[in-house]
Amino acid sequence: MRSFVAEPMQYGQLFLAGDAAHIVPPTGAKGLNLAVADVVVLARALAEHYATGRGDLLSQYSATCLRRVWQVQRFAWWMTSMLHRDPTGSPFDQRRQIAELDYVTSSRAAATTLAENYVGLPLVT
Repeated sequence: MRSFVAEPMQYGQLFLAGDAAHIVPPTGAKGLNLAVADVVVLARALAEHYATGRGDLLSQYSATCLRRVWQVQRFAWWMTSMLHRDPTGSPFDQRRQIAELDYVTSSRAAATTLAENYVGLPLVT
């Protein structure tokens, strides 16, 4: 499963958002949410810039978005490694994967972590 992150998410006055800036594996179903979060952050920064002349939110755009992008990348990697079998994986790897699935399905803390990352990340972290 392919992942990609462009850092920074800006080149001069060109701002990257969504798939132009990052790609996450579909396992966590976070790509569209991540793209929308980028656009919300950029829209707020542009509105503030054109309304007041402030440029600080535009200059912070990349750093603001990348905090969320890397959290989502970590979650997508974790979900992918937990839910998809690696054909080159050893028996040890397969047992570790089953143990991870068992933990997520039997631990309230682990289930909460999964739920929080799946649906509950704040729009801007």
